[in-house]
Amino acid sequence: MNELRNDWLVEEVEALFELPFNDLLFRAHQLHRENFNVNEIQMSTLLSIKTGACPEDCSYCSQSAINDTGLERERLLELQAVKKAAAEAKANGSTRFCMGAAWRNPTDKSLDKVIDMVTEVKAMGMETCVTLGMLTEQQAKRLNEAGLDYYNHNLDTSPEFYGEVITTRTYQDRIDTIQHVRDAGINVCSGGILGMGETRYDRARLLQELANLPEHPGSVPINDLVQVKGTPLDGIDKLDAFEFIRTVAVARILMPKSYVRLSAGRTEMNEQTQAMCFFAGANSMFYGDRLLTTENPEEDKDKALLAKLGMQPEKAKFEVTNEEEVDVSSLDHIKVAVEEKVSATA
Repeated sequence: MNELRNDWLVEEVEALFELPFNDLLFRAHQLHRENFNVNEIQMSTLLSIKTGACPEDCSYCSQSAINDTGLERERLLELQAVKKAAAEAKANGSTRFCMGAAWRNPTDKSLDKVIDMVTEVKAMGMETCVTLGMLTEQQAKRLNEAGLDYYNHNLDTSPEFYGEVITTRTYQDRIDTIQHVRDAGINVCSGGILGMGETRYDRARLLQELANLPEHPGSVPINDLVQVKGTPLDGIDKLDAFEFIRTVAVARILMPKSYVRLSAGRTEMNEQTQAMCFFAGANSMFYGDRLLTTENPEEDKDKALLAKLGMQPEKAKFEVTNEEEVDVSSLDHIKVAVEEKVSATA
């Protein structure tokens, strides 16, 4: 039952989706319990280090220069601001600090600055993750040399539905970046977005693509579309909550040792839906009131939910290697700047 597979047929994945709800969740929970402490959840914090003016045409994204969402372009954050935000995240219980930049792909000069951020955050005793768009093989190697733990590059949806959402880069472009990351020795973080008008078949194909990579992604973020005014997907029918939970459960079955993360869309989920996702195998979530440019539940609400469920944050996997203390008392200006951004999807 605990066998890792990379040869799933789409028909097999569809059959899992078709299982009675209780049978599906029972099977997923069994695997979850075999591989993880079901009462612990890994906490990550996501910070937008460069916002807006992305040349891609992703139909869901507020940061696309093509979508008229009113989001203002911002420069790459200064290193000290990133360190302060990471210190606050750590103080609030996050063990992984994720940094996202709205680029099609980073220039080598920009990558130099991101590498400095990775080095400083890692020295604080946190896992590091970045999402910067497409990478070359050499750029991936440089990030590995800097000690980066995870690189996020989502497949977003199925290969068949992909062209309905994005036209400025191909599905193979995404696969190639993931391969560069994996070959460089960096853990892969890759998932998708639900509720973009795709069918259940598309959701099955997305999970099949992820599970059939040469190695399962270390983290699999599952996003529920946050609809943003000015994007082509604004106003589309919302995905049923039971279908979202089913997708989480199937992801757990296909990738039993991966962290399955509840990502964007949690502000519109009630506590009961989130609890069912945790039972179905989700064991990671973004923590903090902002995901790049979209809202996220406040820390106090998440703490209250975990307390109700008898769950607790997973502890950090390694210790601080740099004893320099970072003053987090002057973070108000960072919070204000983030809160002024227009709400948009992660």
